[in-house]
Amino acid sequence: MARDRKELEHFLSQQYLAQSLTLAEIGTLLEYTECVEFNKDDLVADVGEVGEALFFVLSGEVTLFHVSGKNEVEVGRMLAGELMGEMSFFDREPRSARLKARKKQTEVLRMSRAMYKRLRVEHPYIAVNVLEQAIISLDHLVRRMGKSAANLSGYLFGSGGRY
Repeated sequence: MARDRKELEHFLSQQYLAQSLTLAEIGTLLEYTECVEFNKDDLVADVGEVGEALFFVLSGEVTLFHVSGKNEVEVGRMLAGELMGEMSFFDREPRSARLKARKKQTEVLRMSRAMYKRLRVEHPYIAVNVLEQAIISLDHLVRRMGKSAANLSGYLFGSGGRY
């Protein structure tokens, strides 16, 4: 782990994920995660896998790609402070996007399904914070997609949106 624990606790205390948690609770949350570092273009998660982990970006960037055959089309980027992988994690459907590190030394916190289940039982208040972050993350994703679709529609059909 490139960051020391105190630095990581401080960083998380500034993020929505842990805003309502005490430093002790943030420390507890860290006990249920592992810090994973990726180099540029490393695969974080792939299309078709069922999400067995949630990821919280600590540093760097992760690019989301739609995959069609051998073609990858960038559909989004996840920055420090953002949660990813939550859709497949919670609905247990195969991932619809490929996640790759965009920058070298991209760090993420990884929480496995088993650890999340333990967290729910042992520290439900902290688990609720993770779940809230997942809901907000999905909301942001839907809003960004809606805005992108509206912009594309405006481009294709003019500002009136007529065919």
